[in-house]
Formats: sequence, structure tokens, C-alpha cells
Amino acid sequence: MAPSPAVDFFRLRWHGAVPMRRLFWRDLLLVGSVINGVASVVGLALLAGGAPAWLAVALHFAPVPYNLFLLLSVGRSPERSTGVELVAGLWFVAMLLV
Repeated sequence: MAPSPAVDFFRLRWHGAVPMRRLFWRDLLLVGSVINGVASVVGLALLAGGAPAWLAVALHFAPVPYNLFLLLSVGRSPERSTGVELVAGLWFVAMLLV
């Protein structure tokens, strides 16, 4: 039985089988940033609509495990470089704050 596409997505990135160009530019910077932006905007909208603050904060921080996975995947990639690792680390910190 073949693994599901979701399992393959994580496995391939964790084992460095995805080209850095795709992992860094598409997965981390583009998709990761969009996911974080959407989570933050929806959290703020809920807060403005009267939802409990804990719910907005939980939604804002919900992408952190995925962000950490992407950051560690960049660090494990055989194609990594110091510059890419630095930008990925800064991105991770920025996503925590935004």
C-alpha cells in the first residue's frame, strides 16, 4: 500500500529529497507565509467579532508546528547553505511575531 500524498509531502521534505528551490521558495516563503497570514487575519477577525482572546491567539500560533517542520527541513537538506538557513530562521521568527 502506497503512502498517502500527505505522508509523502512530509517524508520527502524531511529526508532532503525535495529540491531546495521548491522547499525554500515555494513551501517556506510562499505557502508558509500565506498560511501564517491567513491564520493571523482570521484570528484578528475573530477577536474583532467578540471571540475569546485565547481562540485568536491559538489560531495565530496554530501554524507554528508546520513552520518548525519547514525550518528543520531546510536545515536537513543536503542543498542547504548558510544564507538559506539564515533567511529561513529569520522567516520563522517573523512568522511568530506577525
